[in-house]
Amino acid sequence: MDRVRTRIRTRDGGQGQNRVRGAARTRAVAVSGVVVALVVGATACGASARDDQEPEQRSFGLHGRTLTVDSDDSALDLVVSDSSKAGEIQVTRWFSGHVTLGGDPKVTWAMRDGNRLVLRVKCSGVVADCSARHRIVVPRGVAVKVGSGDGGVSARGFEEALSVRTGDGSIRVGDSSGPLALRSGDGSIRVGDSSGPLDLRSGDGSIQAVGVNSTSVRTHSGDGSVRLELASVPDLVDSVSGDGSVSMVLPRATYKVATGSGDGSVHVDVPRDDTSSHRVSAHTGDGKITVRTAN
Repeated sequence: MDRVRTRIRTRDGGQGQNRVRGAARTRAVAVSGVVVALVVGATACGASARDDQEPEQRSFGLHGRTLTVDSDDSALDLVVSDSSKAGEIQVTRWFSGHVTLGGDPKVTWAMRDGNRLVLRVKCSGVVADCSARHRIVVPRGVAVKVGSGDGGVSARGFEEALSVRTGDGSIRVGDSSGPLALRSGDGSIRVGDSSGPLDLRSGDGSIQAVGVNSTSVRTHSGDGSVRLELASVPDLVDSVSGDGSVSMVLPRATYKVATGSGDGSVHVDVPRDDTSSHRVSAHTGDGKITVRTAN
């Protein structure tokens, strides 16, 4: 059964009044000679999740063992909980916003088709400053797919597959054992304390995987550095950067290594054997490559 705690002054698609404060920001500012002073005053202090001391909470029924999160403009925090009721997710949301010479800011949440959580923020006007954040708690055993237009995503505790795609936002994942497929159009990616296969891609941001036990690691950064520190001997590491350095720290073992840099130095000090089943590949268009053994 859905539970909603309502307190605010903006209608949420007929489901209650809502005011939530969060982390991903939407700003639209138009300035004319008449409203210059108004714009300066209204944008001097941005909206922030930390301002909301009374976030709203709601539970949604979940059909099946896969959840899709469809968010346009909100920071997302995904957590796995053993105490969560099977077939149900809990969502907490924060919102802060103000609009001058425009409609009231609005946030909505809804479960579609039993497994697609849709989160929307409406914030537009001559001066508009809104910030939203959602914390989503799922039962263990549920795989999650996230599509976020604008906002960072953090996740932890996943044993099942986790797929995250952001248009403009960083991705942080920790304490996971399932496969990770992480894509950021314009943001950094960081993974720690994970053991499942990694497939990490950023269009314009750095990639970092530290303290992972994954046997298969693939990374690609269009414009950013790559830093990998593996705690277990991998079967495959394949790392590419269009414009940035590539650094790998690997456990002591013998590796088949392939490297290439269009404009930068290459330093490899791991034991090498072209017949090894442990394959390492590092390539960059413009940057330094380092492949070394952990101390």
